[in-house]
Amino acid sequence: MAKPARRPGNNNLSATQTGLVVASYGRHCIVETPDGVRRICHPRGKKSQAVVGDHVRWLAPPAGQGDEGTIEKVLERRNVFYRQDDIRTKTFAANLDQLLILIAAEPVFSEVQLARALIAAEAAHITPIIALNKMDLGEPFLRAWERLEPYRNMRDQVEDPPHYTVLPCTLADADDEDRDAIYGLLEGKTTLVLGPSGVGKSTLINLLIPGANVATNEISQALNTGKHTTTSTTLYWIDEVRKTALIDSPGFQEFGLYHIAPTQLAACMPDIGAHAKACKFYNCTHLHEPGCGVIEAVKNGHAALPISENRYRIYGELFDELNLSAY
Repeated sequence: MAKPARRPGNNNLSATQTGLVVASYGRHCIVETPDGVRRICHPRGKKSQAVVGDHVRWLAPPAGQGDEGTIEKVLERRNVFYRQDDIRTKTFAANLDQLLILIAAEPVFSEVQLARALIAAEAAHITPIIALNKMDLGEPFLRAWERLEPYRNMRDQVEDPPHYTVLPCTLADADDEDRDAIYGLLEGKTTLVLGPSGVGKSTLINLLIPGANVATNEISQALNTGKHTTTSTTLYWIDEVRKTALIDSPGFQEFGLYHIAPTQLAACMPDIGAHAKACKFYNCTHLHEPGCGVIEAVKNGHAALPISENRYRIYGELFDELNLSAY
């Protein structure tokens, strides 16, 4: 009996091309070839595993069978940034150099959500940058800037690697000098922009990539949050040589960390982790044990690297949450 013919691309990748996933729309992706040509592609099978930032092998359709290609293989990733709760896993992007967390003086940002995003970045070994938008608001900005003091303080005291760059900005009225300052942080890197709706992500994209035509919406005062304007994740090239990329993602309200073990949590919070090195017990939870360097720093303070009561509260709540999720 004659053997059935092989389906093209299933077992033979010799006919495929390499490409970069630059946008995702449900199960469909847009793949960019090395020479800049873009093609709509879909995964082989029922579930898409490719995300923006992925390098893939894809197969063009046979002549006369449409224009959409097929993703045959996702190549090995350097990293992947995602969140996970008890219901689902949401992957944002892969192969990132940086995470730019954009927050604003208004709507008032959630420090818990900020901490969660930073922890996920640490776990994935992705460098985080915090940008606080809307300096022009005066007193609300000063209050927000003060809330970021623990994060600004870590920049000078946690050196392996340095944490955290905290950037004040006003994106709505930014001039060329402001644009150049932001571009200097991004140049030569692939950066994911993350933040809740209404903080200025679309304004940032339009500032750095004129003509991107990313929609912006007014803040919904009633909900103290922005209207969702982005429905897909998209990679934009900032420079003509395609070495500097900015990835825009939809706004989020929740950020699950179920993929992180509770024993890993302290190492993902640089101020907590720095003092954990002084703990008496190697498996210290930093919640009740005697001889705990973290508890000592919280109770008696630390001149160089204090742990704020709010940061320690967030640590305890997350530890309990992740401990429960393990069962």
